[in-house]
Amino acid sequence: MVGRCHHVRVSTPPVPQHCPTPRELDDLELLLSGALTPWRGFNQPGSPVTLTLPADLVARAESAGVVELVDPEGLPLASMTWPAGELTGLGAAEHGPFRRLQLTPAQARARHAGRTWVPVTDALSEDQLAALTGVGPLVLLALTGTGTPDLSPVALVRASLAAAALLPDAEVVAVPLAGHGDPEADHALGLQVVSTYAAGDPVHALVDDDGPWPADVADIVAADRPCPERRGLVLFFTGLSGSGKSTLARALTDRLLEAGTRTVTSLDGDVVRRNLSAGLTFSKADRETNIRRIGWVAAEISRHGGVAVVSPIAPFDETRQQVRAMVEDAGGAFFLVHVATPLEECERRDRKGLYAKARAGEIVEFTGISSPYDEPADADVRVDTTGRSIDDALADVLLELRDQGYLDLVDSRASSGVPLPAADRDGAPLRILFVCTANICRSPTMELLARALAPELEVASAGTHGFVDHPIDDVVAGALPSGTRHEGFRSRRLSPELLQWADLVLTAEVSHRTFVLDQDPGLFRTTFSLGQFASAVAEAPLGLSALELLTHVGTQRGRAENDLDVEDPYRRGPGAARAAVDQIDDLLRAVLPRLVRSGTITR
Repeated sequence: MVGRCHHVRVSTPPVPQHCPTPRELDDLELLLSGALTPWRGFNQPGSPVTLTLPADLVARAESAGVVELVDPEGLPLASMTWPAGELTGLGAAEHGPFRRLQLTPAQARARHAGRTWVPVTDALSEDQLAALTGVGPLVLLALTGTGTPDLSPVALVRASLAAAALLPDAEVVAVPLAGHGDPEADHALGLQVVSTYAAGDPVHALVDDDGPWPADVADIVAADRPCPERRGLVLFFTGLSGSGKSTLARALTDRLLEAGTRTVTSLDGDVVRRNLSAGLTFSKADRETNIRRIGWVAAEISRHGGVAVVSPIAPFDETRQQVRAMVEDAGGAFFLVHVATPLEECERRDRKGLYAKARAGEIVEFTGISSPYDEPADADVRVDTTGRSIDDALADVLLELRDQGYLDLVDSRASSGVPLPAADRDGAPLRILFVCTANICRSPTMELLARALAPELEVASAGTHGFVDHPIDDVVAGALPSGTRHEGFRSRRLSPELLQWADLVLTAEVSHRTFVLDQDPGLFRTTFSLGQFASAVAEAPLGLSALELLTHVGTQRGRAENDLDVEDPYRRGPGAARAAVDQIDDLLRAVLPRLVRSGTITR
């Protein structure tokens, strides 16, 4: 009788999966490509390249002895032994912007051996490009990893490609070299990676330079680093139930919609609960999941330049910090409002009867009663709504938003309206206020040139946002006509008092005119872009007094279109500064003779 062989099946634990952080994914790509040689895995002795597993995954990883690392879509990228951290590649990322330029060291050597390698972490200036012109065939090594460039990774590659197009012979390779929060270690790691790519070829280190960018590069930088009022923004209201956060958030949303200058999405906590987070409980884990879902949607809105108004309770600081990171990683700004109404007042209001149910034990883990609320230490503004009207409490938020340059919705509906023209003030000279963004380039040029051309007028200037008490930009000052005195000029922000002082407000751009009219809609007959006003004056009948001219133009107004704007010359070099100064000079010479009694100006 032949014995039978009995096979005993031994079960093995399933291999756990983990999606690393963006920094860890960058590190993983370089480890697998050999760019971080001699290191081939995470958590190696002496290496700053580390990977941390969530606490709930560590035991499973230790049991299995291995972890499968996947991308955010679940595609397996590598198998990693645990806790040794040794890697075996399973696949490579196939998608993403400029993936064709993310070459391994071996691929880069095969294509570009013999060239000079230039590490790039920011947009190249005109002077830096001039210094590279005679170096020879180049590779611009764009270091795009998480936390490394000031520009977004995509913008850095775009700016590098634009710079390469201006050089005699240059190629671009993108390397996702991440930052690790240790400047010294990151510098050493950068040298190591660049050396691996160059493999003995020359390496050219750029000299830091704050000079102007070429026009094409400047356009890319401007699109990637929008001024605060054009940047994507998440307005995050946090506070106890009944604190007034949803009421304030709704009031702010209404103001934004009324202004019509930004796209806005409201993500109210209760509404999100019924839709995006239906089925979640009020346990700590589910509340954190709810806030992360809200945060992800808000971050995506900010990525595309929109404004998201968010008003959950969000009791835990750790989760709020995660949302802040999501927004900032998306290129948006995170503005935290702590609606700090005391618990006693929130309970007194208790419109939904929630506090009473929580104290009766009918609701478990209720924030402020049976679950903690971590008071923010990093709020941009703190508002207590006790005994205050909605408008009064909202004013605290609006003032801080204005001061930080994000939005200016401060209520000016109490304005006295259009000020009297100069001719109605006992023969006083006309008062003109010039407005641009930061009051260091265009509007001071308007003020200084107008003062020189028409001394009898009273002129001033201000900026919608930006600098306070700064001199005029040096490059713009150098472009002013010889003899123009500018040493005593200091920038200032636009204020309701300045608007009420002026008989006529002339702005550099149509967007500045919109900003002024958002502050005081009653000024629509006396506020124009300089190009718009010059166009309207050219169409006005001759022989009108200054008062009659203002009345006529205020009625007709002319077209307010962007092609009449004076473009911002800031950091665009002497050529752009001269062009802006010349355009302003031409426009002023066209309008000022019609605004002075003599009908002539100083030539």
